[in-house]
Amino acid sequence: MFKLFLKIIGDSNIHLNTNYFTLNLKPSFEMKRTTNILHYIIIFFIFFTCCQRKSLNITQDKPNILWITCEDITPMQGSYGDQVAFTPNLDKLASEGIQFNNAYSTAAVCSPARSCLISGVYATTLGTQNLRSEFKIPNEIRTLPHILRENGYYCTNNYKEDYNFTDTTIWNESSHESHWRNRLKGQPFFSVFNIETTHQSQIFGNDESFYNKYGKLLTDELRHHPDSIQIAPYYFDSPEVRKLWARYYDLVTIMDQQVADLLGQLREDGLEENTIIFYFSDHGTGMPRAKRALYNSGVKVPFIVYVPDKYKHMINQTPGTINNDIVSFVDFPPTILSLAGIPHPEYMVGQSFLGDYRGSPREYAFATSDRVDEAFELSRTVKNKKFSYIRNFLPHLPLIQPNYYSDQSEIMQELYRLKALTPYSRMTEAQQSMWHPRRSPEELYDLENDPFEVNNLANDPAYNNVLLDMRRALKDWMIETHDTGLIPESFLLDNTMEEPAYNIAQNQNIYPIDEILTLNDLILNNPIDELNLAENLSDSHELIRYWAALSLQYLDNPSQLTINKLNHALNDTSLLVKLAAAETLCALNICSDTAQKNILDGLHSTNEAEMLYASRIYELYKEQATAIKDNVMKFHQSICEKSHSKWKGYDLYACWALTEAFKR
Repeated sequence: MFKLFLKIIGDSNIHLNTNYFTLNLKPSFEMKRTTNILHYIIIFFIFFTCCQRKSLNITQDKPNILWITCEDITPMQGSYGDQVAFTPNLDKLASEGIQFNNAYSTAAVCSPARSCLISGVYATTLGTQNLRSEFKIPNEIRTLPHILRENGYYCTNNYKEDYNFTDTTIWNESSHESHWRNRLKGQPFFSVFNIETTHQSQIFGNDESFYNKYGKLLTDELRHHPDSIQIAPYYFDSPEVRKLWARYYDLVTIMDQQVADLLGQLREDGLEENTIIFYFSDHGTGMPRAKRALYNSGVKVPFIVYVPDKYKHMINQTPGTINNDIVSFVDFPPTILSLAGIPHPEYMVGQSFLGDYRGSPREYAFATSDRVDEAFELSRTVKNKKFSYIRNFLPHLPLIQPNYYSDQSEIMQELYRLKALTPYSRMTEAQQSMWHPRRSPEELYDLENDPFEVNNLANDPAYNNVLLDMRRALKDWMIETHDTGLIPESFLLDNTMEEPAYNIAQNQNIYPIDEILTLNDLILNNPIDELNLAENLSDSHELIRYWAALSLQYLDNPSQLTINKLNHALNDTSLLVKLAAAETLCALNICSDTAQKNILDGLHSTNEAEMLYASRIYELYKEQATAIKDNVMKFHQSICEKSHSKWKGYDLYACWALTEAFKR
């Protein structure tokens, strides 16, 4: 009908915006023609309104869906058994809904987690896993709101997007003012409200600034006393650490009230019994050894679903149910579509756990950790109800790495202070797990008996079968989902001019993931298969040579033959490989003039991700790269000037890395 209307009005100067039902009329010199057109418009709108009402009558039985998300917390609430937390409103919601005790984010930091939540595709499949990267996703991958809008829903986001890709067509509204109240009468809605109160940054600052912003919102009875805080065994215990954790719990209490305010708006609008509610956090706690790490403290989240009586038939569970099934963020979009009676597209690889299309419970949850700002990271985890397995692909790097943003926080400054006062040999085993100078390639934890994940069982023969099963499950998942994490960002930048990273990752000639994983497994042997690793420095594929050069950094005492091969790799045709070889040689304290020249060449690369990589190498090994110090200082000044006033970007992160280098 709409196409027929357009045909009728032909090439007239009339512009119709059907999203908002407004007409913009430009002056016409043909008054008679304009009069006729206006008659057509009146007829059209009568007919269109009837059709629209008919359409809304069809869809108004679909449930409204409200997502309330908070940031940076694990299940820090009373209903989960946290005796420190004061969360009466969330506890009430749990008592009236379903509380999921094994819900997992797909990433240990926000933007890749949101990338998955909005698309139903793992960020590592899309190439959107590195924080604040901007790789395009394929046009054929429509986001959850796109699909809901096509099925009559009004979709709003208040207000944070941060998906590691940009698409301005996702939402009907996305702003601080976005609200379900702006929809058409009777139209079902999908509304997201993101509460930032519990973000890690909110505990930053001195006591006065924290009180003025948050502390004054609570009465003395509701504030958490530092002495009541239960400190995890891997932390140093001090009054300052306790105070900062008390702040965190205060923020959770405030967030709990903000959730209540949103639920109050639903009741005011008479929508409580027509709205399914999801409450969850974007990932684990925004504290060291939590956020950015793949322990449960970093990826296990609170998750409550409230389903009103009208839609109870979709879930077959009674109010107050505790659900111990494993659920993952990748399952959320298919589940929302299932609750709306919509089958999910094939590219959504998760499975629904509620609604018409629900599947069987999953056995595993998978999560990822990749570059954050200037800190390079590459770890993967697979978890079932009993065990947690973590694979570290950059085990030569410590868990706690220098990071310009986080290192400004009071909690990091206090932990660094206490670390300086506590020799490694005097730390408890749990504390050592946080400060190892490098990591084991594999970690395995018994979640039932070791909930803080400090006793690594990867080398315990009694758990060898468990280790092999979890290792195999993770490897199969990485191959099946075409995990792009093993592709350096600079390589992706060079190869995604015409094709999205999603497509590149599925081309075996460009990205031989099976071969790369097989190469990475060589460091799992005892002893490490040094000879085979070194031979891969001569492979025909750039990515194989890169990973061979990088993985050799995990050796304690490489042979002279290996060192000779690394020196030869300094003259590789690929700057990426030359940088990896330079990094490994500098880490081995063999930072030759050629290695340093490669770092300098990397700083001036036109590929910004390569430039960031070179900046990070210099930051970590500046004591070995003294010959290029003056040139690096000049580059540092220029890159900081270029990135001034920016809040993200490779150039900004390079500035941060070198700022840290010259501060120490």
